Amino acid sequence: MKPILTIVIPAYNEAGSIPALIPALIQVCRNEHWKIIMVNDGSVDNSKQLLDGFGDRDVLTVIHHKVNKGYGGAIKTGIAACDTEFCVTFDADGQHQTDDVKNMLALMLKRDADLIVGNRAGSNASGAFRETGKWIIRKLAKFLMPLHIHDINSGLKLYRTDLAQKYIAMCPNTMAYSDIITLIFISQRNLVLEEPIHVAKRMAGKSTIGVKTAFETVIEIINILMMFNPLKIFIPLSIIFTLLSTAWELPFLLRGNGLSVGALFGYIVAIIIFLLGLIAEQLGSIRKLYLERLQ
Repeated sequence: MKPILTIVIPAYNEAGSIPALIPALIQVCRNEHWKIIMVNDGSVDNSKQLLDGFGDRDVLTVIHHKVNKGYGGAIKTGIAACDTEFCVTFDADGQHQTDDVKNMLALMLKRDADLIVGNRAGSNASGAFRETGKWIIRKLAKFLMPLHIHDINSGLKLYRTDLAQKYIAMCPNTMAYSDIITLIFISQRNLVLEEPIHVAKRMAGKSTIGVKTAFETVIEIINILMMFNPLKIFIPLSIIFTLLSTAWELPFLLRGNGLSVGALFGYIVAIIIFLLGLIAEQLGSIRKLYLERLQ
């Protein structure tokens, strides 16, 4: 029976969870006829030695990065190595459950979806600080583009492998990968759905997500919007400057003083912003075409 699913696991300094996580996953994958690709992202603990100690190479493939490339970089390596119809990203800290993967795969097959996002709503795995950050990022993404997915930065995602391999070139190597890959699927008019999942506490170690991660994610969201729909930013800015200039000019017109310098400056800025938006639209199209040709 040919496997249809590969579990892609990025790992950086996860020696504390690997001994318990991998044997259990191997057993599940043997029963379900799945595969595992584990990407050791330049760990400086003994993760490499532990992973090389597993002998189930018909199920488990281990890829080692010589240096740390980042969470997104490790996932991209794993997805690029997949040869099954579907792949799922799965954290190495033991928080995700294989039963949720089964439910997501069933939904994928039933609805012929392209991406299933594991929705962690109701989970207490994240603190209030991180939840606030995720809420801000989600609101920003929703403001900038149509968004019907609640948990865009969930680490548990099930993809059609061919689409994921096509899009990963547009994704960053940082933790922002999780948000950006979801937005790319949505922007490309793929069918993206959510499935509720359960999140356990980490087996070991601690999360590296912080304020820097949130800032990088915001920047990457803007970058993606600039690629797919830059006019979403430039047109509102142009309209704002036009309205402000008109409001400034109105008293001068009522007094019969003609066009003021301030209003003229504002109108010029509005025109420049609009023209920059058109240029950005063309540059985004060229960049997308270039990335597609790299596939």
